[in-house]
Amino acid sequence: MAKPRPARPSKSRGGSLPAPPKSRETDRKVASGPAYRRVLLKLSGEALLGAKTFGIDRAFADYLAEEIRDAHSLGVEMGIVVGGGNIFRGVSDAAYGMDRVSADHMGMLATVINGLALQDAMERAGLATRVLSAIEMRQVAEPFIRRRAIRHIEKGRIAIFAAGTGNPYFSTDTAAALRATEIKAEVILKGTRVDGIYDMDPLKFPQARKFAEIKYLDVIQRGLKVMDKTAISLAMENRLPIIVYNIKKKGFLKRVLMGEKVGTLVCD
Repeated sequence: MAKPRPARPSKSRGGSLPAPPKSRETDRKVASGPAYRRVLLKLSGEALLGAKTFGIDRAFADYLAEEIRDAHSLGVEMGIVVGGGNIFRGVSDAAYGMDRVSADHMGMLATVINGLALQDAMERAGLATRVLSAIEMRQVAEPFIRRRAIRHIEKGRIAIFAAGTGNPYFSTDTAAALRATEIKAEVILKGTRVDGIYDMDPLKFPQARKFAEIKYLDVIQRGLKVMDKTAISLAMENRLPIIVYNIKKKGFLKRVLMGEKVGTLVCD
């Protein structure tokens, strides 16, 4: 004789029984996570100067690698665009009188050198990285292919985007806005020598006033030297926020990713 089945819990008229409430511990853990899931970090070439006047300061590159490692440990997916101003810039005085296209190509090659230097420092810090170049040079870097770049990031690797956009007349700021849009980053983090955006150069004018938040159009209309107009316009068109912070302040990158109000936010 078959055993009687245990009675099922009765359902309310509204459907199945309500789910049990989440514990406070679960809520606390969710709230303590990073504010962004995928970000694009923009580093100027001058950031790699450290205490030097030209080239790459290895000690400062190691410091940057540690900052990035601490930020990446939060579970944030990350891409990086690095400039080349510490070696050569197409619009610098050193390029005066040169053909603009040739000068810009030289600047792009400088960003590849910086990308490789940053990769070396990050790998010594225990991070898996890939350098992807917009100019094909397979012996030293992978060619930039959007789907490949996203796949690297999804696997937990940090993608370093070198050679700008691969085209003259476009800065690495524009490359940062473009790559951020392509990899579907939630924010651009711009690491600089100062702790945000000011109405004038705070290194020259102590009375300079800092903005906690500023709109894209205000940056363009005021002529603030944050990123070039093309980069700001591209970010505005794609509603991609930009946070400018001081990269020389230890722990600031991690604090930005945790949602703290550090630096200046550029948004609508």
